Amino acid sequence: MADLINANKETMQRSELHRKIWAIADDVRGAVDGWDFKQYILGILFYRFISENITEFFNRTEHEAGDLDFDYAEISDQEAEEDFRPNTVEDKGFFILPSQLFQNVLKKAKDNENLNTDLANIFKTIEASAIGFASEDDIKGLFEDVDTTSNRLGGTVAEKNKRLLDILTGIGEINFGNFQDNDIDAFGDAYEYLISNYASNAGKSGGEFFTPQTVSKLLARLVMEGKTNINKVYDPTCGSGSLLLQMKKQFDQHIIDEGFFGQEINMTNFNLARMNMFLHNVNYNNFSIKRGDTLLNPLHKDEKPFDAIVSNPPYSIKWVGDADPTLINDERFAPAGKLAPKSYADYAFIMHSLSYLSSKGRAAIVCFPGIFYRKGAEKTIRQYLVDNNFIDCIIQLPENLFFGTSIATCILVMAKNKTENKILFIDASKEFKKETNNNILEEKNIKTIVDEFRDRKEIEYFSRYVERSEIAENDYNLSVSTYVEKEDTREKIDIKVLNKEIEETVKRIDELRASINEIVKELEDE
Repeated sequence: MADLINANKETMQRSELHRKIWAIADDVRGAVDGWDFKQYILGILFYRFISENITEFFNRTEHEAGDLDFDYAEISDQEAEEDFRPNTVEDKGFFILPSQLFQNVLKKAKDNENLNTDLANIFKTIEASAIGFASEDDIKGLFEDVDTTSNRLGGTVAEKNKRLLDILTGIGEINFGNFQDNDIDAFGDAYEYLISNYASNAGKSGGEFFTPQTVSKLLARLVMEGKTNINKVYDPTCGSGSLLLQMKKQFDQHIIDEGFFGQEINMTNFNLARMNMFLHNVNYNNFSIKRGDTLLNPLHKDEKPFDAIVSNPPYSIKWVGDADPTLINDERFAPAGKLAPKSYADYAFIMHSLSYLSSKGRAAIVCFPGIFYRKGAEKTIRQYLVDNNFIDCIIQLPENLFFGTSIATCILVMAKNKTENKILFIDASKEFKKETNNNILEEKNIKTIVDEFRDRKEIEYFSRYVERSEIAENDYNLSVSTYVEKEDTREKIDIKVLNKEIEETVKRIDELRASINEIVKELEDE
C-alpha cells in the first residue's frame, strides 16, 4: 500500500513538474521557434542544476565538519577563491563562484540592466574553470547554444533581458524538492519531458534527435538480459544521451563498471548529451561524450571493446561509401567484403557497432525495416552477419512509436558468443498502448518482448527461432514477416453454412414474392 501511495505521489509531482516547465517554455518563447528556443530553457535549467549541485557539495562537507550554519551561496567570492576553489575542479569538473550561482543571479536579475552580458560572462567563466584539468573536454562549449546576447531573444537589450528574466524566474519557481532527496531525477525528468515535447511539436524525427524512454528502456533490458555486470556502455550515435542514461536508470551503478561512452556529430545534441550526463549526476570522470562523424572519424578506439552497445542511428542517410577506396580496408567494414551503399549508411553503423562489441557483449540497434530485405551490398553484408552467427534476434516494433515518423522500426540484436546457429524473430507490432500523439510501450509490453527474448518459447503469431539454413533458403531475407505468420483476424466463413443460409434466404424471397402476387391479384379482381 505504501508503494502505491509513493507511486501516486511521484506521478502527481511529475505531472506538476511537466505542466510548469512546459508553461515556462510556452510563455517565454514568444516569436522564437520552440525547437530553437529549447536551448535557453535547457541551458538555464542546467545552470540551475550545477549551481545547486556545487552548493550542496560544499555545504555537505562543511555541515559534516560541524559548521551547520554554513551556506556557500552566502560567502564572498574572495573566500570561495581562497578556501574552496583548490581541488574542486578535480572532484566536480568545474567551479562556480557564489556571485555566479543561479540563485544569486536570480535575486538581482530584475534590476540588472546587464543581465544578458553578465550571464554570457558567467557561462564562459564556468567553462574556463575546467581549462587545464581532466574535465576540460567535458565542460568546454557546454553553454555554446545558450547565446544570451543573440537577437533571437529580442531586438534590444531590454527585450533580451526581459525574456531571460522570465526564464530565470520560471525555472527558479519550480520546486524540485529537497536536493538531497534524489531530486536529480526531477531535473532529468524535466529535461526529457521538455525535449520530447519539442521533438513532438516541431515534427522532428525521433531517429535524429530523441529516442522515447520506453524504446530506450526496451533496448537497455535487451542488452543486459542475463548479465550481472558489464564493463561499459557505448552509443555511437548518442544524440542527447537518452539511451546511455536509460542504462543507468535501469540498473544499479555497480553493474556498469567503467561508465558511459558516446559520439555525436551534431553540435547541439553533443552539448545536450554532456549536460544530460551532469543532470543525471554522472560525474565527468564516468562518461566520455565526443563530437565527430562516427563512420569516418571514430573517437573511442582506445576504449573498445564494449560489453553493451545501444544505438538509434539515423535511418538510411547518405555517406561517402565506396567513393573513399580506403574504407574497404577499414577494420570495421572490411570483414563483410562490401561497404554499405552510398545512399544507405545503415549497415556502416551496424558494422561499426559489431567491431566495437566485446566477445561476451550484446548490441541492440534500432533499424529501418528496409535494411532487412534490400538487395545488393546490403544483402552481402546481411549474409556475412548471418553466416558468421552474429545476429541473435530481430524484433518488429509497433508503428508510430517515434516523434515525427510513423514508421514501424525494428530492433537488431547482435552478439559474438551465441551457442546456437539460429536467429530469433519476434513480431511485437501489436505490443503497444495507443496514446494521443504516439503509441507507447507499456511495462507489460516490454516484459512480454524481453521474456520471449530470454525464453525462446516460439509463440504462434509472435515468435520463431529459425535455423540458419532456412534463412539461406530465403535468400537471407531477415524481415520478421517472412518467418512469423500474421494471425488472420478476419471472420472465418463456413461455405456449407453460407450456402444453406443463401438457399433459405432465396426460398423465403420466393415465398414473399408469391404472397405479394396473391395480394396484387386479389386487388385486381375487386
